[in-house]
Amino acid sequence: MTNKLGKITVVCGSMFAGKSEELIRLARRALYARKRVQVFKPEIDSRYDETMVVTHMGVKHEAVPVKNVADLRAKLDKKSEVVLIEEAQFFDESLAELCMEIADRGVEVVCAGLDQDFRRRPFGPMPKLLSLADEVIKLRAICMKCGAPASHTYRVIDGKPAHMDDPLILIGATEAYEARCRNCFEIRGSRKRRSSGR
Repeated sequence: MTNKLGKITVVCGSMFAGKSEELIRLARRALYARKRVQVFKPEIDSRYDETMVVTHMGVKHEAVPVKNVADLRAKLDKKSEVVLIEEAQFFDESLAELCMEIADRGVEVVCAGLDQDFRRRPFGPMPKLLSLADEVIKLRAICMKCGAPASHTYRVIDGKPAHMDDPLILIGATEAYEARCRNCFEIRGSRKRRSSGR
């Protein structure tokens, strides 16, 4: 055991909720405190940059791209005091065990990711990470249809809502996704939502 108190923080929410901004803020805060910091991102997410975490507003922070959890483990610096992981939903469930292991060594771990997929179902290792977290920061976006607070990620294909049977992973931004509130969320292939009237 170590005298340093590790912790796991999970930053979650829908697309466009500010998860990457929060991860970058926490990384910079740790750097200001002169801590040894490592930021990781999955190789699969190269929308804006291959070696940077980039917000939808263009704010950037250097990151190490990794193929999977084993690759992330291999690239961990044992002297790191703060480890931040972007787009955590794209990793497998063993990410939760790795985060617990390094937090138990006294490291501060921050994972940012979508807690729900475009079907509104728990996404990848996020449910496990949320259950193990010492702190959860749940962010909400603004519904791109009505302006209400939004917690759901709506996928649009050729101007239409995605179908329940569409592939789970489709890397994209505003051309493929919108933040939606509960009332404005739509998906094809599911039972129709009951109307509010009787």
